[in-house]
Amino acid sequence: MTETAQFEFDQSFQTKVAALVMRDTNFAMNTKDLIKPEYFTEDAAGALVRIVHEHVKVYRAVPDMKILPTILKDEIAAKRIRSDMVDPIKKMVRTILTTDLSNPAFVQDKVTDFAKHQAVEGAIMSILPLLEKGKDWAKIGQLMKDAVSIGSVTDGGDYDYFDEIRNRTQERHDLKSGKVIRSGITTGYAAIDAYLYHMGWGRKELSCVMGAAKAGKSMSLGDFGKNASMAGYNVFYDSLEVAKEIIAARVDAALSDTMMRDLHKDPDKVEAAIKAIAAKSGKFKMRDHASGTLKPSQLNRLLEQYRADGIIFDLVIVDYADIMAAEYRSDSLQENLRTIYVDLRAIAYEANCALLTATQTNRDGAKASTAKATDVGDDWNKARTVDLMLGINATDAEKAANEARLTWLLARNGESGFSLSLKQDRSKMQFITKVLGKV
Repeated sequence: MTETAQFEFDQSFQTKVAALVMRDTNFAMNTKDLIKPEYFTEDAAGALVRIVHEHVKVYRAVPDMKILPTILKDEIAAKRIRSDMVDPIKKMVRTILTTDLSNPAFVQDKVTDFAKHQAVEGAIMSILPLLEKGKDWAKIGQLMKDAVSIGSVTDGGDYDYFDEIRNRTQERHDLKSGKVIRSGITTGYAAIDAYLYHMGWGRKELSCVMGAAKAGKSMSLGDFGKNASMAGYNVFYDSLEVAKEIIAARVDAALSDTMMRDLHKDPDKVEAAIKAIAAKSGKFKMRDHASGTLKPSQLNRLLEQYRADGIIFDLVIVDYADIMAAEYRSDSLQENLRTIYVDLRAIAYEANCALLTATQTNRDGAKASTAKATDVGDDWNKARTVDLMLGINATDAEKAANEARLTWLLARNGESGFSLSLKQDRSKMQFITKVLGKV
């Protein structure tokens, strides 16, 4: 074996490997010790893989397309990218962005087999001189043991707390300087993001909006979804309560600043408003299912189908979890709900996305001016499972003034027990027109 050994895969498969490294955090984390830049026949692919691996080691996530240009500029300025490689790298990025990301497990297995073969071959070459000398059997044994143990990581990888302080410090310096941004998916409101640990909905986390019937839960989910899409993130919205056409009409009203009942009066104006926004937005895909029919496994399959088309979602919204179907239905409503919420959180982790849903308050919470976390309907396990729970509250006087409060009921990584006062325009399906302040 030589140090310049290259993949035995064809060029399209190598491009797929590079695309998965660049765009799929789980794949990049699982294979970061298996894939070397010199394995690629195209230097541009190898350079991009090196850059992503270095980023992943510090931030434990692949760089999104918003910060990749900054990273590339820094690499060029530091002369880590040759001037003659700039155009090929830009071309490779464009190719990677249109490469499908299907069957990552199959690709991972193939990459693992290649890396294991290279490791064993390298170990044999190192062992031969030792065998000729007829000694150092312990080292020979260790070389072979290390080689055959090569494999992909599937659990998020080892994390050495003390050694990783260097990477945590680098990340904090970069956050402070603005070189990178937190990995959260923005709510669309800086005043709300400021109170969220990730400066938005957390990836690999399950967030939940709680409110009484007709409190505006679906309106809030649609609002947060369209804001994330407008910020360039890919959003998937699955509704089990309201038809996708109605969700779309609500977003039309909010984006075009038109009352829901007046959307038909000037449809060209509404269309123009949406098209102007679409050009700079991420994907915003919607589906609907009958209440009680969507299982977590079906949701996961849908996300995998989109992945095969090259779409990885940053924010997944389920409207709402309480009326999903448990994977294995039991006679206990509480057990069904518990497993639904646990499974949704697992999907968020495995897909490296933020998952947002909603839940109902119980009767006591619906009567209270400010519902508490203990007022969650049907099962307290929901509150125990989610990473963040926000409550929608409004007195009759607040409703009359087109106001409401968003209350931090539970937060795994931050403070809770406070509210932000909001201005709304429900006639235009605008959940928030202004954040009035902390109350």
